[in-house]
This record gives sequence, C-alpha cells and structure tokens, in this order.
Amino acid sequence: MANQVTPMPTRLGTRELASTPLRVAAFTGGETVSSRRFRVQQYLPYLRKLGVEVNEYIAYFGSWPPPQKLARSFWLAATLLDRIPSVAQSHDYDVTLLQREMVSTLVTLERWTHRPRVLDLDDAVWLNRGAEKRFARLVGMCDGVICGNSFIAEYVHKLQNNLIVLATPVDTDRFRPRANDTRSPRKLIIGWAGLSSGFKYLRAIEDALVNVLDRYKDAVVRVVSDRKPGFRQLDGVRLEYIPWSPENEVTTIQEMSVGLMPIDDSLWSRGKCSYKMLLYMACGVPVVVSPFGMNREVLALGQPGLGATNDRSWSECVSWLLDNPEKARQMGVAGRRTVEEHFSLRASAPRLAAFLKGACHCVA
Repeated sequence: MANQVTPMPTRLGTRELASTPLRVAAFTGGETVSSRRFRVQQYLPYLRKLGVEVNEYIAYFGSWPPPQKLARSFWLAATLLDRIPSVAQSHDYDVTLLQREMVSTLVTLERWTHRPRVLDLDDAVWLNRGAEKRFARLVGMCDGVICGNSFIAEYVHKLQNNLIVLATPVDTDRFRPRANDTRSPRKLIIGWAGLSSGFKYLRAIEDALVNVLDRYKDAVVRVVSDRKPGFRQLDGVRLEYIPWSPENEVTTIQEMSVGLMPIDDSLWSRGKCSYKMLLYMACGVPVVVSPFGMNREVLALGQPGLGATNDRSWSECVSWLLDNPEKARQMGVAGRRTVEEHFSLRASAPRLAAFLKGACHCVA
C-alpha cells in the first residue's frame, strides 16, 4: 500500500446513505481527549443527516492511567467496572465504534462488545512499548479499521483488509479565514498551536526562530497551548503565550502570519495526522512544516506552504513567507481549498457513514 493520502471517492448522496438508518455505540476516551472531540463529536450532526445515529459512551475515569503509580490499580478497576454496563448496552446497536483501546495499551472488554466492531486510529499505537502483539489482537477482533493516515493504514493492512483512510476532519465553518482582516500590517505572528506534549518539536527549531526574530524586529512567536513553554533563548517580549480555550482556538490561528508544524523523522511522527497543519490551512494561513509522513502528502496536494528539514531551511522558509506576503496569501488560499476538498467534515462525513454501513456486511 502506497504511503499517500487516499483520493476522495465519488460522494454518496444524503438520500442514498440515509435509506437504512444505522445505530452506532461509540466508545471514546475521557471528556477532554482531543481525538474524541475531533474524530467523533464533531461528526455527529453530519452523520445524523446521513442516517447514522451515534450514541457516545465516554470513559468516565479516562482511558489513560493517572501519573501517580499508586492510583493506577484503583483507576484500572474503576474504569473496567464503569465500562461493563455500556459494553452490555452495545448489543442494542448495529455497530460498535472503538476509539483505540478502552484502556490504554491493554485489550480488556473489547471482545464482549457487539459486532461488527470498527476501530478508529489516529496514532501509531502499536509502537508503544510492548503493544505490538496486543494491537494485533485488537485489530483481529474488529471488522473494519478507520486509519488517520496512510502510514497507519499501511501497517494495519497487514492485519486487516477492510480499512479506510480518513484524516481527522476540520470544521471549515468554524476554522476559516477572517472575513475582515484587521491585523496591523506591521505585526508579524509566527504561530504554533497544540498540546504542551509537542513542545519538544518546537524547541528543536528554537535557534531558527531566534534567527528570524533577529531579522524581523516587529515579529513575535505565538504559542497557543495548555501551558507556557520554556525556551533557552526566546524571551517574554518576543514570545507571546496564549492559553488555549474553545473560545479563542480559531481567532488565535486566524491572526497568524505563518503556521508552524515541526516534527522529527520518526515512526511515531509518521503516525501523526497533520491536524495542526490542517487547522492553519483551513484559516488561510501559509505553513512551514517538517515534510515527513502525512505532512509531505498534504504539501503535495496544493502547495499550502513550505517544507523545512534543518535550522537553516526553517529560518529561510519562514523569512521567505514574511518577505513575500502576496505569495504567502496565495499559499493560504491554496491551503484553504485543499482542506475544503479533502479534509473538511463535509467531505469526510459521507465516507465515514458509508464505511460504518458497509461494516454490517462483514458479519454474517
């Protein structure tokens, strides 16, 4: 299987998909888990219009263990007890949708949910320590797999033939270019938005960012995250930290001059679904990204920005976009178009609905 973004098939009409209503029991992670929000919740109104009703069963205690080792045994027991009633209730539905494992890195109650089972993956979870065999068991229990990118799909294809590549979709009605751009023409914002667990990638290009800031005295590096990052060189004046919130997640990206997505060239990074990059693009922001994995594939779809692999190229690419605002604007327009055509909710929901309905034919 080629490691590339799967082309969009011909869309199925709403009437065709809605002809046979489908009820889905979705087992998702904790309340604040981003994959739950973006890969399940935001689909719900679109799927409903396509004749797919999803009832979500959230992990009340979370699917990931607490940091305190002494609390993990109690957490595991509580999580499994909490899941038992919903596992039984899944047999009242047509399809069970599993977002990864019910308990991180373990296979527990999945086998007792109703079939057909569809597994949703947005990370290369088999790379976790000791997880490869457990992952194979989990995939073997399922009748279909939704893969967040083609790297994940290439691995899953060894274990399961019934799969679909569906990147994490963007709500392009919310994440869109600003209708009236009131930014000061002199304020240049080099932006990064994401969880603090990704700070290591941003720190890896700190020297390049400092070099850019030395050249552009009116530029700042904006970080939108759950906590403030710590850098060796970037100071508080040139570093603009904004705590992330649902209320500001769109405007903080719309205001960016350039959106950054550095990653390393590792197997784990190749399992990433480029969602950060897609959000920038949806808002019409030109990007500079590490051209690895899905990032490379998205860059090739519509020239939404530039790829950088070392400090010199990061500095040169960001500087080029700041020096060429009209070219940068054109890249932003191209990026927006790419997201609308390939990665929007409107483009992805019919494919997901069709796959879930097709899973019913996998079980006699």
